[in-house]
Amino acid sequence: MRPPPLPSQIDVLSRVLELISRHPEGCGPPLVVFDLDGTLFDNRPRTLQILMDYSDEVADELPDVAQCLGQLTTDKIRYLLTDTLRGVGVTRTDDVRDISQYWHGRFFSDDFLHCDVACDGAAEYVGSCHEAGATVVYLTGRDVPGMLVGTAASLREHSFPIGKAGVELVLKPDAGLADEAFKRMVLPTLSRAGQVVGFFDNEPANCNEAFACYPDAYVVLLETQRVDGAPECDEGVHRLVDFRIL
Repeated sequence: MRPPPLPSQIDVLSRVLELISRHPEGCGPPLVVFDLDGTLFDNRPRTLQILMDYSDEVADELPDVAQCLGQLTTDKIRYLLTDTLRGVGVTRTDDVRDISQYWHGRFFSDDFLHCDVACDGAAEYVGSCHEAGATVVYLTGRDVPGMLVGTAASLREHSFPIGKAGVELVLKPDAGLADEAFKRMVLPTLSRAGQVVGFFDNEPANCNEAFACYPDAYVVLLETQRVDGAPECDEGVHRLVDFRIL
């Protein structure tokens, strides 16, 4: 059992809902922007399933590698695949290369998105924002060619609002564009669609960029996983562990 949400978390989430409900007419709709991986979804189970499949495929040829991978659990999945492998003793260059190639082609595709798990309270909170009158914008580093169909299906299966008025799904046009660069390019354009009142992401750099663009919005860092060497969050960026209000 997880402890109940902190009062500070309840306050931040509630204030975003208040901004939506009190948003003045004639200013364009209020926008609430959500990242997906590491924010609304825990994608560690996706990596775990891919590595378990690899383990099954090489069990006869590489029993030592399969044995090492068999030690993995969701809690042992790190942001970097190399750190995950090192944690269970897979360090040979050839093994790391082969596993990385196997993982990359599957992780960044529709095929394993069904393994993702919605973060606690996420679907309910996004639904509450939409019902209160916000336009929900899913702004993700996933790419259109490889992950659009699976992303839409995953959102629907986990009861997030999708495929209806007041919901936008914004993905990278191609996989080669860096996530941070993509969001830095898109963030200033969101004001064309309305007024950003909330922004949620698990990467400090993205939160800092959003705060610079929209200083009056509630910009929130989800304290899940983040890229190694991430900057410190600017003062004024709020922090949450999940989306539970109750």
